[in-house]
Amino acid sequence: MEKMSINRSAYKIKEAKILSVRRLTDSEKLFDIALQNGESLDYEPGQFAEVSIFGVGEAPISICSSPTKRGSFELCVRAVGDGRFTNAMHKLEAGDDVGIRGPFGVGFPVQLFEGNDLMLVAGGLGIAPLRSLINYVIDNRRDFGKVNILLGCKTPLNMLFGDEIENWQKRIDINFSCTVDRGAPDWKGNVGLITSLIPGVDLDPENTFAVVVGPPVMYKFVIRELTGKNIPDHRILVSLERHMKCGLGKCGHCQIHNIYCCQDGPVFFYDRIKDLKGAI
Repeated sequence: MEKMSINRSAYKIKEAKILSVRRLTDSEKLFDIALQNGESLDYEPGQFAEVSIFGVGEAPISICSSPTKRGSFELCVRAVGDGRFTNAMHKLEAGDDVGIRGPFGVGFPVQLFEGNDLMLVAGGLGIAPLRSLINYVIDNRRDFGKVNILLGCKTPLNMLFGDEIENWQKRIDINFSCTVDRGAPDWKGNVGLITSLIPGVDLDPENTFAVVVGPPVMYKFVIRELTGKNIPDHRILVSLERHMKCGLGKCGHCQIHNIYCCQDGPVFFYDRIKDLKGAI
């Protein structure tokens, strides 16, 4: 295995302050955070940050805002059962202090995407990291071709960023489709798995990059549909969800064979990881 080089600054915790907290659903909150020294976090869509709550611990969280947002960045946090860190995070308020390390990981290759069509597929909480890319593309819309966004979630009540989704639906330069596993009396949209949306998308497979972010169970079925549309493996990208801890490739929690999701990913080209057992 290639020896990993780590910059000592990666261990340094930067002081940061929560600017605002907004509840998105019963389980998720959106935190707007700024570094206290006025420094920019300088991240790419798809990267994550290590967040410290003093006296509680540290956890990696995907950055869900676009780097085009200046002065602060946003994190979407789901409170998970008896999860000590996420529940402590949900108790924080505007004005509270946190620590930040990072950004870490390999994000989406936005320069490579330029001039191409995009097929962006998000399932559940996968919309959080993908929102960073979506808003980056919207803010630089002329640099990209046709944009298709497909979103799937369990129920309408689980849908994140509903106000922004309404705006995406109204844009004439974006094709947006959404589906839920279980509808509601007032739900007028699609009901079914996210894979049911893919056959209806008109795309040029040789000019399209497809990006998939969601729960692990979703990947192989979505990728099967994408390859069925003749999108080559080297034009499909996935952001893998693994149990990351240190963000530095040291603890091994997110290791898949000879790769570390925290350092080599979380964004991977599908042709690189498709033959790694357990990756998908």
